[in-house]
Amino acid sequence: HTPGHSPGSICLLVNDVLFSGDTLFAGSVGRTDFLGGDFNQLIVSIREKIYVLDDDVRVMPGHGETTRLGIEKLYNPFVKASP
Repeated sequence: HTPGHSPGSICLLVNDVLFSGDTLFAGSVGRTDFLGGDFNQLIVSIREKIYVLDDDVRVMPGHGETTRLGIEKLYNPFVKASP
């Protein structure tokens, strides 16, 4: 359960592949301007539930290019810039 994009958002981890839906993208994060979206909760979900995983985990987002978790931890500007 990774709320933020929506209250019921989830990500699925299968072996070393994370299906992140609209939670985490390559270089971005999911929109939170919809009803029930919460940017602060999204950042907490990413930091506390996703970023604790191994850097080699492949991220398969709901939109766009795939990435690796280690790359997002280092370079994702939305997560890095948030308090």
